[in-house]
Amino acid sequence: MPFVNVRTVKGLLTEQQRKEIQDRISDVMLEVEGRGNPDFRKYIMVLVEEHDATAWSVHGGGLTPEVVQGLVASL
Repeated sequence: MPFVNVRTVKGLLTEQQRKEIQDRISDVMLEVEGRGNPDFRKYIMVLVEEHDATAWSVHGGGLTPEVVQGLVASL
């Protein structure tokens, strides 16, 4: 029974984006671990955890939704 945990900064994702992450990860787990068997989907668990920005540190600095959005925009 696969369990996938995604952690991110609180406030970064919309409800729709969170749902899309869960659906797409479930699709990959179904295809790979479940070998495409649709009955396997009921065993897939995907948890998206959102944590306050103060809980994160990247390269010694704080991480905020604005910092992440700026990084994504610069790609």
